[in-house]
Amino acid sequence: MPLPLYLLALAVFAMGTSEFMLAGLLPDLATDLGVPVATAGTLTSAFAAGMVVGAPLMAVLARHRSGRSSLFGFVLVFLLAHAVGAVTSSFPVLFATRVVAALANAGFLAVAVTTAAALVAPDRKGRALAVLLSGTTVATVAGVPGGSVLGTLLGWRATFWAVAVLCLPAAVGVLTAVPARPVEAGGSDGPTLRAEFAQLSSPRLLLVMLIAALVNAATFAGFTFLAPVVTDTADLGELWVPVALVLFGAGSFAGVTVAGRLSDRRPGPVLAVGGPLLLIGWPALAVLADKPFALLALVFVQGALSFALGSTLITRVLYEAAGAPTMAGSYATAALNLGAVTGPLVAATTLGTAVGDLGPLWTSGLLVAVALLLAFPLRTVLRTGRSSETPG
Repeated sequence: MPLPLYLLALAVFAMGTSEFMLAGLLPDLATDLGVPVATAGTLTSAFAAGMVVGAPLMAVLARHRSGRSSLFGFVLVFLLAHAVGAVTSSFPVLFATRVVAALANAGFLAVAVTTAAALVAPDRKGRALAVLLSGTTVATVAGVPGGSVLGTLLGWRATFWAVAVLCLPAAVGVLTAVPARPVEAGGSDGPTLRAEFAQLSSPRLLLVMLIAALVNAATFAGFTFLAPVVTDTADLGELWVPVALVLFGAGSFAGVTVAGRLSDRRPGPVLAVGGPLLLIGWPALAVLADKPFALLALVFVQGALSFALGSTLITRVLYEAAGAPTMAGSYATAALNLGAVTGPLVAATTLGTAVGDLGPLWTSGLLVAVALLLAFPLRTVLRTGRSSETPG
């Protein structure tokens, strides 16, 4: 894989750390800024919403700029947003910086997905995407726990500064290593914006995006509310929460790595085997959550299966949106983040029911079941390495 891919993954690592780090910082942040914890929690919602809206919006704004200048600009804005957030004493200003950071993150991912696919041969998009997404999975393994420890020792502002500092080598790498040519087909000879948006009229593309969003919704439904399962249901101490999160992250890294080698030429086995196993795994996790060893083992397995399926489906989005070369990355990014927003919201409604802390795990299983039912009519498309549609 080309060196620029790994530099893009470094930026994704910094951004992924920022996206997930607030979970361990909210109490300290709320106390420092004089707001309730619930109010501080809206920072997470603001970031997620900005990601969904920002992907297509930023991709439109960047479609006629070179991939290098767009990516560098997004990293720079992301860095500055965190620097401002680190020094402000105003919650509204911090809220605004999270929205700006989310827009920059969404724009970066949308362009980076397209750029990553353009850096490799047409039949290696899956492997390129796996390298790119490894930045997110490593963030869950190392970045988020590290940020939590840093925040505990030096305060939440130190974590914001750390993310800003991480952006510096990423920005230099993008500026020096990413090719200066425009994003693929982004020039005057490429399809018009209307033609690229017209790709969204394809029922097959929309269905693949929906399935990808559902799988990611299941992932975040279970992942977001994993802490109370560890501390209450399994009766483990709070120190075991980061252990469980690291295991989930390690599993996700393994899943992305393995799927990246299969999702271009052999996506069928990944989906045919991984889908049913993922469906079984979430209810199994709920049933065995009171057994610590089984809980921790299944957390790793579910992380691997979730990201293996998720990355494979996102690769299918890129193939199905081949006629939208500058917007395909934004469609993939929007699908991922739509799932990341809706999954926790749906799972949260189950916490006050009879199933309690296990509700999100059952919700994850239900979301995967819906995804597999929708995938059945597309089983032939999902089994093949490429879209049968002619890019145009």
